Amino acid sequence: MDAMEFFQRSAGRWRSQRATHHLPFRRAEIGDSEIIVETLEADDPKVAEICQLHQIDPSKAVGGAFVQWQGSMAWDKENENHSGSTVFAIVPDPDNPKRGQMLRERGYAEIVPVAGRYLIDEEGGLVLITEYETMSSVERFWFANPNLRMRTSTVKRFGGFSTASFCTESRILSEPESSKSVDLPAKQNKADAKSFYSVLGW
Repeated sequence: MDAMEFFQRSAGRWRSQRATHHLPFRRAEIGDSEIIVETLEADDPKVAEICQLHQIDPSKAVGGAFVQWQGSMAWDKENENHSGSTVFAIVPDPDNPKRGQMLRERGYAEIVPVAGRYLIDEEGGLVLITEYETMSSVERFWFANPNLRMRTSTVKRFGGFSTASFCTESRILSEPESSKSVDLPAKQNKADAKSFYSVLGW
């Protein structure tokens, strides 16, 4: 699987439940959101526009995605706006389509246009590594089954302040799930969760 195939599998409407751990304060909060993912073809004007924003030749892009979300967090006392949208464009390395640049209209850790690196790992997970001016983030997405996607993310700020998040994202279906959907082995899912919490030192 390459990054474009991953986005194609992600297309649709999702309900996300997230737990965010604020490591310096040893506190956690939960939140939920609804996410809509639309796959964009290589010749889509949105893909060309984001490439031009990052001064990348649009002909090098293989496609991308338009993502919208709306949600809330438990600590939100100021009615903060947790809704928005962003455009992704995928520019693979010439010699390896499983690695390359992920161009974004809006970053995960900072609301600015940003270009990160992506790779598809040995388990078929999509890993995004992004360096911002004041922080860095690492995100990993993977499918437990066709209608259940997982996501972990860590954000490191200069000075050592960090957050870590774990999300489960379930596809919102208008019809019963196809009988062809097959769960991954339980051992693999347990290993993913154990790996995430070991990073937190739990």
